[in-house]
Amino acid sequence: MDRLTRYVLRQALIVTLSIGIVFSAAVWLLQSLRLIDLIVNRGLSLGMFLYLAVLILPRFIDVVLPIAVFTAVLFVYCKLIAESELVVMRASGMSQWALAKPALLVGLICTLVLYALSLYFLPVANRAFKDLQFEIRNKFASVLIQEGVFNTISDNLMVYVKSHDANGDLNSLLIEDSSEKEKPITIFAERGAIVDTDEGPRILLANGIRQQFERDTGHLSSLTFEKYTLDLSELKDAPEIRDRQPDERYFSELWSPRLINGVPDPALIVELNMRLAGPLATLSMAALPILCLLPGEFNRRGQSRRILLAVLLALALEIVDVGFKNLAGRNDYAVPLIYLNALGPLLVTLWLLWRGAVRAPFATVARATR
Repeated sequence: MDRLTRYVLRQALIVTLSIGIVFSAAVWLLQSLRLIDLIVNRGLSLGMFLYLAVLILPRFIDVVLPIAVFTAVLFVYCKLIAESELVVMRASGMSQWALAKPALLVGLICTLVLYALSLYFLPVANRAFKDLQFEIRNKFASVLIQEGVFNTISDNLMVYVKSHDANGDLNSLLIEDSSEKEKPITIFAERGAIVDTDEGPRILLANGIRQQFERDTGHLSSLTFEKYTLDLSELKDAPEIRDRQPDERYFSELWSPRLINGVPDPALIVELNMRLAGPLATLSMAALPILCLLPGEFNRRGQSRRILLAVLLALALEIVDVGFKNLAGRNDYAVPLIYLNALGPLLVTLWLLWRGAVRAPFATVARATR
C-alpha cells in the first residue's frame, strides 16, 4: 500500500470512527431513556439499567455503521476535491482504481466488523436482553410493582403501593386477594417487602389489618397484625422457558435450522440470509460516493449535484433494503433481492473501474490552465 493510499485511508477511518461513535451514542441515548422507567417507577438498580443499555448497543451499531461509512467517504473525497489534493494524486500517476481503493478498504474493514456483530455479538446481546426481559415479566419481583398504580399480579391478586423507599421496601400497601371467590381477603399494611424462598415468593407485611368477607353469611372478620406473610406460591406456575426468536439464534442454529413438517423453518432461513447479506451493503455504501464523485470533469463551482445524487442513491438503497427484507420475511423467494440490492452499487462501481469507464475527474484541468 503506497503512502497516498494510506493517507486517504487513515482520514476515512478516523472520520468513520468519529461519525459512528456520535451517531451510535445519540441513538443509544435516546433508546436508553425508555429504560429509565425501570429505575424511576419499578425500582430497578442502576447496575441493571446499565447492563440492559449495553445489551441494546450492538443493534444500533449494526444500523449506524453503514451510514457512517457512506458519510465519511463522501466527506473525505469532497474535502480532497475541494482542496485540490486529488489533482496532485492524479498528477502523480494514481489511476482511478487507486483513487477508489481507500474507500473500498474502509467499506471492507467495516463489513468485517459488521459480520462479527451480525454472526456472534448481536445474537448474544439479543438473547441476553430478551432472557432478562422475560425473567422480569414472568418472575414476581418488586420491579413489577409500580407506585401509585393498581398492579394486577395474577388473576386473583391485586397490589397497590404508595411508594418505595431507598432500600426497595414498600410503603402503604393495599392487597386484594380473591383466590377464594366466596371469601375475598383485603389487607392494609404500613410496610412490606417481597422475598423469594425455596417454597416460592412471599410478601412480608408489617403493622396492618387483614379483613376477610364471607359472601354467604355477610360476615366480615378482621385481624390486626404486626407481622404477616402472604403466600404467592401460585406464581411459580409462570413459564420458565420460551422459544427463541430468529434474531436470538446463533449462526450454527440458522445454518442447520429446525424442521417443521420435514421442511426447514422459513423464518430461520430468511434470518440467515439477512445476516449474510446485511453487512455487504456497507461495501455498496462506500462505493456510492466513488461512483458519483470520480466520474466526469472537474467543476470549479463545486460538487453539489454529485453530492446530492450520492445522498439520494444512499437513501434509495436503504429504503429498498427495508422493503426487500420485509418482503423476504413474508416470501422466501424474495431473498435473492436482498443480495442484489446490497451488492448492486458495488458491482456497478467495480465494473466501471475494470472497464476504465470512470474517467479522470480533472482531465480538463490542464486545458483550462493553458
